[in-house]
Amino acid sequence: MQTTLDIKEYLPFIIPLIIAELALCGYTLYHIFTHDTYKRGNRVLWAIISVVLMNSFIGPILYFLLGKEDD
Repeated sequence: MQTTLDIKEYLPFIIPLIIAELALCGYTLYHIFTHDTYKRGNRVLWAIISVVLMNSFIGPILYFLLGKEDD
């Protein structure tokens, strides 16, 4: 009976999540720094929110739901 967690078992699930998280955050930051108008807040606020809440996907999702100005 194995009682310790073997990280190798979870790598096929963890690696795609990390890649998706980094890609979403990268695109979010790209969008923040290439656009001048926002529905709420400003560039600095959204950059901070996106980076701080990056690990839970919440920061980028909040930006696209609440901050991104409709083009």
